[in-house]
Amino acid sequence: MRLFGLALAALAAAGALAGWWITAPRPVDAAGLTGDADRGAALFTLAGCASCHIAPDADETDPPVLSGGQAFETEFGTLYAPNISPGPEGTGGWSTNDVVAALASGVGRGGYHIYPALPYTSYENAELQDLSDIAAHLETLPVSDTPSRPNELSFPFNIRRTLGVWKRLYAGRGWVLTDPASPEIERGRYLAEALVHCGQCHTPRTALGGMDRSAWLQGAPNPSGKGKIPGIAPNQLDWSDTDVAAYLKTGLTPEYDSAGGKMAAVVRNLSTLPDGDIDAIVAYLREIPDAEQ
Repeated sequence: MRLFGLALAALAAAGALAGWWITAPRPVDAAGLTGDADRGAALFTLAGCASCHIAPDADETDPPVLSGGQAFETEFGTLYAPNISPGPEGTGGWSTNDVVAALASGVGRGGYHIYPALPYTSYENAELQDLSDIAAHLETLPVSDTPSRPNELSFPFNIRRTLGVWKRLYAGRGWVLTDPASPEIERGRYLAEALVHCGQCHTPRTALGGMDRSAWLQGAPNPSGKGKIPGIAPNQLDWSDTDVAAYLKTGLTPEYDSAGGKMAAVVRNLSTLPDGDIDAIVAYLREIPDAEQ
């Protein structure tokens, strides 16, 4: 019996070590990259950083104050956008590599998992140079001394280490559209699947909160509980290419309604793109799989 007990203890210890290894944060390495702050300004806007990290109900200013505090309701509790301004309460002291690791792999400075309200399962497909440029731009923005608000999550979701398992399921999965038919569609894929992270809102979630890639961009419940975020797969979007492009650029529908809610901020960010990039996103949207009817 004593030997049996020792064997069980050894198995338990081995299982604990395996679990510790499986759930370990694994940041990308962008060492050696130098960011271009001027180029990063446009990428920062496109990635929607300010839209989430300005204070609740604040207007985006130029330059924006990234004091954090916006609430993101989930089935697992409430997440609050942190202060990411370049000061002691934010990302002051973070290196370019630290910021890129957060954006591309959801690992914070010091080696902790970041909750996926930060859409790193999209940003992970971005070029590391683009993310380095965003990091350089962050350093030029105003400092806020507002402390980040703690998240309010239920057990066991308040244990960050469990995100190591979640990432095994939902991170590092690459492109959804694996074989773009043209350079234009490839550019649209880069914008839609990576920097603009369209799937984070327009794709339904699994029971564990990961994007259900089998229903890519086919619509999802609104996290606010009010209505539904529409599907934008080809057979769900019967507007002409010109109408879709105009909506992305201006927020106006063919019926002269206007984008509201979070989409208004997305349109504001997209409006900074050249027409060729808007057309590339439209071409990409026409290439993804239809929704099942």
